Amino acid sequence: MWRVDIVPSEKRKASTTLPGKVEKVIPPHPFSGEPEKAQIAVEGADHLYREIRVPNAFEDEKGQEVKLKEGAEVDVKIEADPVVTTSSNGRQDSNKSQTPM
Repeated sequence: MWRVDIVPSEKRKASTTLPGKVEKVIPPHPFSGEPEKAQIAVEGADHLYREIRVPNAFEDEKGQEVKLKEGAEVDVKIEADPVVTTSSNGRQDSNKSQTPM
């Protein structure tokens, strides 16, 4: 189940959001115990790494379990803690720790 966490501003993570589209919903193989998957094509990703597969189990704003439909447009958000990032000019930011956690 995917969920959204609210992060206090002093611990804000570096992030980017890429558009995506659900290409197909993949039913679980019988007797495998695997969940249903949603295959998402991520715009802007390299050709060989464009598709990701995630469990097709999400929560709406009311806490109800929902599933993605084939063809749904989605946002794919990537986040990282500040300690594992570097500035775009290659220098480590002065307010970050010098050693990763």
